[in-house]
Formats: sequence, C-alpha cells, structure tokens
Amino acid sequence: MSRIGKKTIKIPDGVEVKVDGQTVKVKGPKGELERTLPGILDIKVESGFARVSLKSEAVGNREGSKFWGLGRALLATMIEGVSSGFEKVLEFSGVGFKAQVKGDSIELSLGYSNPVIIQAPAGVNYQVEKNVIKVFGIDKEKVGQVAALIRDARPPEPYKGTGIKYKDEIIIRKAGKKAVATAG
Repeated sequence: MSRIGKKTIKIPDGVEVKVDGQTVKVKGPKGELERTLPGILDIKVESGFARVSLKSEAVGNREGSKFWGLGRALLATMIEGVSSGFEKVLEFSGVGFKAQVKGDSIELSLGYSNPVIIQAPAGVNYQVEKNVIKVFGIDKEKVGQVAALIRDARPPEPYKGTGIKYKDEIIIRKAGKKAVATAG
C-alpha cells in the first residue's frame, strides 16, 4: 500500500478542483492547471479535501500502488501551484557573465561567442537581479525543467567556482595543479 497515496489533500480557500473521469482541473488565484491521471485511480473531492484511491480492480496490484502515490503527489503539486506557485532561484558568477529578460525569453552572456537564449514555455516567467535569476510559475514540472536548462547553459565548475548554480547548491571546490604540487 502507498503511504503517500493514503494522505488526504487539503484544498485551500479560493481553489476549485473539478474531476471529469480521469481528467482533473484545478483553478486558483494564480491560474488554472489540467492533467489526466492514470485510469486505475479514483479521485474524490468532498468538503475541502481531495482523496486519491485505487479502483477496486487495482487493489493488491503492484503497479497500482506505484501510480497511487504518483497520482496523489501530482494532484497535491497542482493544488499548491495554483494557490502559491513555485520558484527556483539560480546564481551565476564569472567575469563578464550577464543575464537579461527580453520579452518571454532570457538572454545569457556566459563567455561563449554568442549569447544563449532560452525561451520560456507558457506559464513560466523570469526575473533577473544582479547575479540572481528567478524562475517562477504555477507548474512545478515546467519551472524545474526551465531552471535545469538555464543551469546546463554553463554548469558550475569546481576549480574557479564560475558558472550557474542553484541558490542552495553546494559546489565542492578542487585544488588546482599548482596547489597539489606544492602540498606534496
């Protein structure tokens, strides 16, 4: 049995959840999300709580237990996204590194011959302040994917510490060749 799947989801005030077969629509103050959940799940919404359970034919099925926890987690992140949203914060450091928002894309000057331009999907926005890039939106999956694309444009390197990293990411620094040769 799924420990995560058993938990009920509290629906905050101002958030509306509609279930139509396996399609779930969640509407809140930040926007609206829609997702189709696996067919072996039964979704019930009653008195400010949502509950995800397995249909009777899937009980005891190992595959059913996997999708039970997944379905509950997806529904919970949808509800959290439309009520408060998600945000990823990235920091960049390096000589001449710059970032600026141009419309719905971000232009990164990261020491390459041409700037790196990353287009934002619908529902994802950027904000740049000095050496900090904020990626925010209501869909957790899209926000995380865009943040990963930005980080992959120039991953942090362990010798000089330059590149793009998540705000809470710890980069383990390495000693260079000179430092190793004099220490030995």
